[in-house]
Amino acid sequence: MLARCLAAVLIASAPGLVLAQAGSAKTYPERPIRFVCPLPPGGSPDTIARAIAQKLGETWPQPIVVENRTGGNQNIGADLVAKSTPDGYTWLMTPDNVLAMNSHLDKTPFNPLTDFTPVMLLARIQFLLVVTPSLPVKSVQELVAYAKANPGSLNYGSAGVGSPQHMGASLLQYLAGIQMNHVPYKGAAPAITDLLPGRIQVWIGAANSLLPQIKDGKLRLLASAGSRRYSTLPDVPTVAESGVPGYGLNVWLGLTMAAKVPRAIVAKVNAEVTRALDAPEVRNRLVPQGIELAPGSPAEFAQLVRDDYARWGKVIKAAGIKAEQ
Repeated sequence: MLARCLAAVLIASAPGLVLAQAGSAKTYPERPIRFVCPLPPGGSPDTIARAIAQKLGETWPQPIVVENRTGGNQNIGADLVAKSTPDGYTWLMTPDNVLAMNSHLDKTPFNPLTDFTPVMLLARIQFLLVVTPSLPVKSVQELVAYAKANPGSLNYGSAGVGSPQHMGASLLQYLAGIQMNHVPYKGAAPAITDLLPGRIQVWIGAANSLLPQIKDGKLRLLASAGSRRYSTLPDVPTVAESGVPGYGLNVWLGLTMAAKVPRAIVAKVNAEVTRALDAPEVRNRLVPQGIELAPGSPAEFAQLVRDDYARWGKVIKAAGIKAEQ
């Protein structure tokens, strides 16, 4: 009898629960949103997060506050979001390595496939292979030949173990059969500071931080790191075209929240952020920096995460890449 009464109460209240959820989505956001960026200010992730926050702030009743929570190969900021209340008020600017690579390198405090709600892909980031001009190489083939003739003499930088820079250089070494020394930094900016005078010689990094230095002749561009040529750099060959078949580093940034955020809120955020990224002033600000805006649906982003998680798991295992490298 008691069970029957409870069932009746639940059935009667179900429409109210649905309406309450729908109502919360209609009035969302009702308080400030915390947008966690697990990387330092100045790079592509921070730039995109602040562009979105600024554009949405023009029409939303509540501000979006970008918070840089760095460390732990972006795991610290990601874990903060994974363990946040699933109400849609804590967002994560999500680098691909957080969901697709980190847990293959070492144990993470979260499950990348189950502890987050995929909201949308935001952008693909153009990565370039550059060297310091003091290095006597002018092509990828010459770089590979130099590395083979001088094993262990080249230093390459990264923004930390497991970062896209680290994975890109590890993939190059694996496919080309060369060996270089890994020098991890706390972000891209200090690495580029050491790259310019030649303290490290090789760097695979985001175009927005490299193009001004390339233009001024302070760095030498060898190739684009993606699996296809970039539309904004059509004359720059890929690493694969330049003698390393199979190479492709397709770096992306997405938007996630904690698992179990209501679907109505996810849909609203997806639509509003898509609108912000489609704004001409946002595109004109980001695209020239080597940022290819690519908003899509939650389902498409979830599939991308699953595919890249599986792909990088195979690469990391085959190449023998370790967390301490």
